[in-house]
Amino acid sequence: MSIIDVVFTAIGALRTNILRTLLTMLGIIIGISAVITLTAAGEGAQQGVTNRIRGLGSNLLFVRPGSVTTAGATGIPGSGPSLFYEDAQAIAAQQYPYIDSMASQGTAGGAGSIIRAHVIYRGQNVDTTIVGTEPSYEHVRDFYHADGRFISADDVSKKALVTVLGANVAQKLFGSKDPVGESVRIAVGAGSFTVGFSFTVIGVMESKGASATADQDNLVFVPLPSFQARIPFIRNPRGFTNISQINIKLSDTSKVHQAKQDIAQLLRARHAVSTDDFTIQSQSDVLSTATDVARTLRVLLVSIAAISLVVGGIGIMNIMLVSVSERTREIGIRKAVGAKRRDILMQFIIEALTVTTLGGAIGVLTGIGLTRILQRDFSFHVNLLVASFHVAVNGSTYVITPLWIILGLVMSAATGLVFGVYPAWRAARLDPIEALRRE
Repeated sequence: MSIIDVVFTAIGALRTNILRTLLTMLGIIIGISAVITLTAAGEGAQQGVTNRIRGLGSNLLFVRPGSVTTAGATGIPGSGPSLFYEDAQAIAAQQYPYIDSMASQGTAGGAGSIIRAHVIYRGQNVDTTIVGTEPSYEHVRDFYHADGRFISADDVSKKALVTVLGANVAQKLFGSKDPVGESVRIAVGAGSFTVGFSFTVIGVMESKGASATADQDNLVFVPLPSFQARIPFIRNPRGFTNISQINIKLSDTSKVHQAKQDIAQLLRARHAVSTDDFTIQSQSDVLSTATDVARTLRVLLVSIAAISLVVGGIGIMNIMLVSVSERTREIGIRKAVGAKRRDILMQFIIEALTVTTLGGAIGVLTGIGLTRILQRDFSFHVNLLVASFHVAVNGSTYVITPLWIILGLVMSAATGLVFGVYPAWRAARLDPIEALRRE
């Protein structure tokens, strides 16, 4: 028999019991749809994190305080009061040739902080994060004002009570009204202890979206000295002023390692410590960590989905063994009229491959469909250059690439081949005389 005859014979055998064939496919459909959906979620999460990290700026180093230890327990990095504005001034005084510019910042409020920050205007109250910073912040972080102006050197020297609102904050407080020149009250506190001051709005930032650390459109900027003078939570008994981060923009990305070494050596000497009480990270460090996490998550998701394929494969093997048992007499007749072992073997392997491949194709379509069902506001974007399309789902992005579609189909075919060989081998080894005696 030719391969075409074998294929048509196998398909005909499957059509004789269509319900059983569909039920056999179900495990493969579930497994492949799970692979497509979960890997799309993983790819989308990784791209989202990558875009947020890149949204912080370019060629950056982040110097942050180390961890605080309480009752023997070490907190998260950045929780310790071990980074000061004077440290930033000392770094700037070194005039390292590879540093383009720097901007210190202190923050109050935001997710995970016990200190809450609010901006109030005529009864409207927005929960936000206050950032005290310097005029160079715009250039260092590639984050510019869209209306009015940003903090100036004059604002810093005078400790002016001026503020620049993030795009979302301005929208929530003022709507379509121009906020520049208006007065808002900024309140910062922990528990029942809150301090508040009136600030004049001098500008509104461009809309930039969320970064790796915060929603940049929900930030409110004030001059760093104004922030330091009016928020008592950041003052240090040693007379220094605590800051939460030093942003350093490098002019030469090849000097990242040297920059880390030089700055670390300077800070160790200033803090008189042998063990670093600060952390220095580059964007590539943050991106590498996020990529490792995303890769681990993707492997976990694919492993979970693969379990469904194994279960589906076992179901296929079981059904194929039942089919061999039911069709023993048919196999005997075919052998009696001249069918060879390889013809019988190929027939049952092709039956298994047909079930799994067709199930895999349905599973791929089901997986793509699930990403559309889960959405709230559906948007579809095709990009032929990167061979992918994006589906916005409840604020998340599912990225479905042809690679995973092809792998899904290959995995389904491989499942049919692996779990269909044994039943096919049993059918091919049947003795025709014994098979013809079977009722």
